[in-house]
Amino acid sequence: MAPSAKKRLVVSFNNMAPELQEEVKAAYPTGYTDFMMRIEKPNGDFFFAVPFETEEISYLVKIEVKIDDVSSDDDDKDYYDDDLKGADELANDDSEDEPADESADYDL
Repeated sequence: MAPSAKKRLVVSFNNMAPELQEEVKAAYPTGYTDFMMRIEKPNGDFFFAVPFETEEISYLVKIEVKIDDVSSDDDDKDYYDDDLKGADELANDDSEDEPADESADYDL
């Protein structure tokens, strides 16, 4: 089988003609998330894209993705607070509630 003679283009979704944008949206009615590919550039940068085919062109459509990779110290403090209120009381309660050796209740 001969290789495809289709033209291959990488294009930003925002730079596509409105008609093509509508076709891309129609091709992915539930969104792009499950179909996105991370494309690495030679300089180490990357972008996310989804494939889209027309009769003449095979597109990789760049999708703008916001990546939240910055965390503030205040956010971490909320999740990793070492001063758990009542932790000492819970530790003491657990030791009092431990049942006696339960293996005596079973025939081994």
